Amino acid sequence: MNVHDSERLAGLLESAGYVRADGEEDGAADVVVFNTCAVRENADNKLYGSLGHLLPVKNARPGMQIAVGGCLAQKDTSTIVDRAPWVDVVFGTHNIGSLPVLLERARIAEQAQVEIAEALQHFPSTLPTRRDSPYSAWVSISVGCNNTCTFCIVPALRGREVDRRPGDILREIETLVAGGVQEITLLGQNVNAYGTGFVDFEGTERFGDRQAFAKLLRACGQIEGLERVRFTSPHPKDFTDDVIEAMAETPNVMPQLHMPLQSGSDRILKAMRRSYRAERYLGIIDRVRQAMPDAAITTDIIVGFPGETEEDFAATLAVTEQARYSSAFTFQYSTRPGTPAATMTDQVPKAIVQERYERLVALVNRQAWEGNRELEGREVEVMFASGEGRKDAETNRMSGRARDNRLIHVAVPEDPQLRPRPGDIAHTVVTHAAPHHLNADGGIFELRRTRGGDAWQARQATPDNRPQVSLGMPSLGAPRT
Repeated sequence: MNVHDSERLAGLLESAGYVRADGEEDGAADVVVFNTCAVRENADNKLYGSLGHLLPVKNARPGMQIAVGGCLAQKDTSTIVDRAPWVDVVFGTHNIGSLPVLLERARIAEQAQVEIAEALQHFPSTLPTRRDSPYSAWVSISVGCNNTCTFCIVPALRGREVDRRPGDILREIETLVAGGVQEITLLGQNVNAYGTGFVDFEGTERFGDRQAFAKLLRACGQIEGLERVRFTSPHPKDFTDDVIEAMAETPNVMPQLHMPLQSGSDRILKAMRRSYRAERYLGIIDRVRQAMPDAAITTDIIVGFPGETEEDFAATLAVTEQARYSSAFTFQYSTRPGTPAATMTDQVPKAIVQERYERLVALVNRQAWEGNRELEGREVEVMFASGEGRKDAETNRMSGRARDNRLIHVAVPEDPQLRPRPGDIAHTVVTHAAPHHLNADGGIFELRRTRGGDAWQARQATPDNRPQVSLGMPSLGAPRT
């Protein structure tokens, strides 16, 4: 969601006439934007460390502006200016569209501009967007969350769930597909609650449709040229069989499901205010696999939530064993000021959390490797992508994603006429499995040149003279060395 917000920020600044700075160093930029997250404990330290690093750069570059937005800005408001008075603009999660105006105001007034809207005034997908990929795109279907998980700061910063109308979403997808996009990921804090938060921005009316998300998936299946549909993230408490049926019966909805667990202990789930229990969770996983036997299921798990005992953690390991995840995002619990869990007195000692975390990661990695090894010798469809394989150039491979979203590195021909482009689709056979990726060294067959590949090639062939802007945000993947 933050990555997609950053695409919007880039589009806004581009529309306002800003041009991407040469190189990747912040010192080359007249404007640096930090789009922040507040989910993890170290986000604050990273932000203020980065702002401190930029102070001498700004002092040496008259007129340079620094803007801070996103969830930390919504949470800390004026604290950012107090701790880093050289920041020019602070804006929140509900008013990212104000950034160009705030930069101009700060320039004219020669003082910091802080604007934090308390509620969403219009859906942010109406803002211009500078998308990173010509063949794959994020599409927001909702903003905010109505859940009250005791560990999560997001509802306080993003507000109550607000859903876009299905017609608006489908029109955006159709426009993207017409421009070459062939894979979309539907985004929402709780996508399968979609349909319960339709809002009339002219008033306070809320109305909904409990089956709206399944209907939306099926409608995506009717869009010609849309090859792949993914979504993130659902919530077990709202996950219903009509969604499973829509996934299984809609060919372009991929056999992939990210289903957050957080804990396998019913006692801890209750303390987390997660309104499902382990038995219901595993029942969903079973029904998904019955409908889609090859579905890859991923999850989120928190280790060391306040009050977690060894028995509670053993329950998490037991659910993990039964669920057989293809991968998992595992986190050590960190206190977030403003959440109920932060005030709980029975915090688990760091050493115990670390030891449990290591056991969980070992289990998840073992399961992932076992699942990947089952694919050795099997044919898979790959949509190639740029930036997925850091060693592609030296290994003469190209990387992409299988339908179930597994990362696969594929040996490809040297001849450009036979070589796939990012966005193109081909079939290959898995020759080797590692815990976090697959290799296919036997080459490709049934290569299909796609409109997404055409869009990528057009972007490479035509100098990009559109105004662009470099965003001061962390990149995905391992840090550069």
